Amino acid sequence: MSQTASSAAWLAPRATVGVFLAFALAYFFSTLIRAITATLSPVLSQELALSASDLGLLAGGYFFGFALTQLPMGRWLDRHGPRRVILSFMVVAVLGCAAFAMATSFGGLLAARVLTGMGVSACLMAPLTGYRRWLRPELQLRANSWMLMTGSLGMVAATLPVQWLLPVLGWRGLFWGVAGCIVLAMAALAWRVPGWAAPATRAGSAQPAVGYAQIARHPFFRQMAGIGFVFYAGMVAIQTLWAGPWMVKVAGATPAEAAQGLFGINLCMLVTFWLWGVVNPHLARRGWSAERLIAWGVPLALGVLALNVALGARAGWPLWAAFCVCSSVGALAQPAVGMALPAQAAGRALSAYNLVIFAGVFAMQWAIGLASDALGWLGWSEPARLRGALALFGLAAALAYAGFLRARHRRHVRAAG
Repeated sequence: MSQTASSAAWLAPRATVGVFLAFALAYFFSTLIRAITATLSPVLSQELALSASDLGLLAGGYFFGFALTQLPMGRWLDRHGPRRVILSFMVVAVLGCAAFAMATSFGGLLAARVLTGMGVSACLMAPLTGYRRWLRPELQLRANSWMLMTGSLGMVAATLPVQWLLPVLGWRGLFWGVAGCIVLAMAALAWRVPGWAAPATRAGSAQPAVGYAQIARHPFFRQMAGIGFVFYAGMVAIQTLWAGPWMVKVAGATPAEAAQGLFGINLCMLVTFWLWGVVNPHLARRGWSAERLIAWGVPLALGVLALNVALGARAGWPLWAAFCVCSSVGALAQPAVGMALPAQAAGRALSAYNLVIFAGVFAMQWAIGLASDALGWLGWSEPARLRGALALFGLAAALAYAGFLRARHRRHVRAAG
């Protein structure tokens, strides 16, 4: 769909606010569920005797479920629209939260976690697909960044507030409460989000279908794939899981102090994504594209990661917050991929890239845990093996960045030729 053709579908400012708030509420609970395992990890580890690899697999189960749905969901979003798809998926999220609350074994928790990940997997892709059609181009990056800001608010809520409620409700009661809140979010979505007309069914449409094979071969998609799968996914893995164990096992913090640290990290990310939303339209007008920001930002993030690994116990939450803030440039790749492909394929393009990210988060969360356990078998101490595992992640991220630079150079050479 061309920009001119799509202008008739642009939402009025008042309608935009209502749609954004409804989607933001759903995404808030999606990220709260995503991050809650970092806060609950001491309780779950003690109650169920989980190893580091078990904990990584449990947290990664959410992302595995998330990844399973991305490709079919992209087609459904383009065909049926955000409202219908997100409401259908969130029914599964309610069931997943209820199953987690009732689980009595690690296998039951893992299955429920996968189910929940599947259920909330449309909570970001649905709004991003809608924004691609409903918002003017200059507003899309802002809305996308502010959705991520809302997600950071959910992660903030998964730290100290969860720690405060845990003695009152227990971890099972917390999941029952989240299930009820998701039902309320579904009501807001049904009320505020508009309907959808599939571009392929519109009269006079002569646009060719864009399939996943074409998307995967697109030079810009391939350029950003390594950044999403390794670098940005690794940051999410650390933010939502491994920052908590680092503070307890390496820095010597108590679980309560670790929850406070996670609160600080996620609050910093909330402010960071709000600022991205403010400055992105201005940066874009001055020639600072997403790929240019990524090219400058990734080395800074990797430098902070190296510093944290070197400092060990002296690297507390402020330095991990600095790493996550610097790594936030990786989030700019997703809306950039969506805008690099035709609007009628927005759902598929965004979902395909989201699959790359969340498959990466699953892989990075589990791989860091496996690496930590493997170093333990070699006789390394608990603090040393987590430092070693994160150093290995840093090496993988540096290789992914090198691939990004190479693909970027090749694409620019082709464009110039």
